[in-house]
Amino acid sequence: MHTDTERCLRAVQSKDARFDGWFYTAVLTTGIYCRPSCPVVPPKPENMRFYPSAAAAQLAGFRACKRCRPDAAPGSPQWDERADLVARAMRLIADGVVDREGVPGLAARLGYSTRQIERQLLAELGAGPLALARAQRAQTARLLVETTAVPMADAAFAAGFASIRTFNETVREVFALSPTELRRRARPGGAAAVPGTLSLRLPFRRPLNPDNLFGHLAATAVPGVEEWRDGAYRRTLSLPYGHGIVALSPRPDHIDCRLALTDLRDLAGAIARCRRMLDLDADPEAVDGLLRADPQLAPLVDKAPGRRVPRTVDADEFAVRAVLGQQVSTAAARTHAGRLVVAHGEQIDDSGGGLTHLFPSAAALAELDPESLAMPRTRRATLTGVVEALASGTLQLGVGSDRAAARARLAALPGIGPWTVEVVAMRALGDPDAFTPTDLGLRRAAAGLGLPATPAALIRHSAIWSPWRAYAVQYLWATDDHPINYLPTN
Repeated sequence: MHTDTERCLRAVQSKDARFDGWFYTAVLTTGIYCRPSCPVVPPKPENMRFYPSAAAAQLAGFRACKRCRPDAAPGSPQWDERADLVARAMRLIADGVVDREGVPGLAARLGYSTRQIERQLLAELGAGPLALARAQRAQTARLLVETTAVPMADAAFAAGFASIRTFNETVREVFALSPTELRRRARPGGAAAVPGTLSLRLPFRRPLNPDNLFGHLAATAVPGVEEWRDGAYRRTLSLPYGHGIVALSPRPDHIDCRLALTDLRDLAGAIARCRRMLDLDADPEAVDGLLRADPQLAPLVDKAPGRRVPRTVDADEFAVRAVLGQQVSTAAARTHAGRLVVAHGEQIDDSGGGLTHLFPSAAALAELDPESLAMPRTRRATLTGVVEALASGTLQLGVGSDRAAARARLAALPGIGPWTVEVVAMRALGDPDAFTPTDLGLRRAAAGLGLPATPAALIRHSAIWSPWRAYAVQYLWATDDHPINYLPTN
């Protein structure tokens, strides 16, 4: 979008928050870059330049605006919508792969050469993987400096910097303030943050309807791994350097996020996973605008706009849970998953809460005895087949996975039908066009609205909802009187 100068100018002059994260505005006379909705008086058009990423603006020598904090804008919805190399790379960079494994590690995960990845990222985003990771490190550093009381040296290494000198130079270059000045501005009274706990605000594009989002997560919560407590969805997180506990609460203009991590190096990855789970980078105006074009779906959209697709923080975990949920009730699926967690999950401490375990990894589940599972023999075989494929790497469902290849490999496993493939594509792979025409609840909702109710006819009709069919599913499911559609009240 940054190449469409006229459209960018209109967005900046109208302070349109819908375009935050789509592009960044750099001002030649001040040397700063802003999000389109920056509240300051817009500069003259001839003094504006537009960039596709914060990293590109930083490479051009601009520093972040202290008023609108463009580094904290919602991410571009393109990276969730698209399934090409650039989108897969951006999802992996957000997950911290470059900081942990370098550009060669990123290339190995994507199956391309480092040169090819750098070329495509530069062409589309104006910055290579190192510059994009550097911009993310700067944002992580700011969060650690402003929201914790950890020493600056610890904040530097936790954010992914190789040295304190590089940390200081980068923070000064990006924010025009030293780390000490950033902390002083954030807490002018000198009040220290609670050790080990980070309180963050996760932004999103409005509108956001939290009912089905948090309702689904709470209603399907696995005992010991997830819970709804004191107005927040809480869950444990398995992370590259350790584990964590997150509490997420919906607010009118942001999601309140409280994180407790055993290793602060996991901060950026934990935030990225929470944003993916809550679908916070979605563009509801684009989604709802297209779905409203169907007269039979329009009343549902108008009644409760801004529905998101509840996703997951761990794709492998969700694949296991999807198999456990085949042809059983929500309560039965939670019971089966809870038994696996107690038997194979790692125990953790959650003082003051009810979380007790991490969800077991595929490697841990590969050791389970199928005879110990209280389910039909065919489903036991399906579960062990999925677990073995995940543990061996023949089935890859991570954020950088090729969606088409993952679908094909999943469908080839014994006992995996179209419903499971589409649910995993929707919630684990993040495919916004995933569709479940054989789902009983979806077919019942379609019939109630006068839509075709047979799978084949429903697929044909759903073509007008593409590429947002996963969101259409959420609107149709919401017509049912099921706990997944309601925000918990206690």
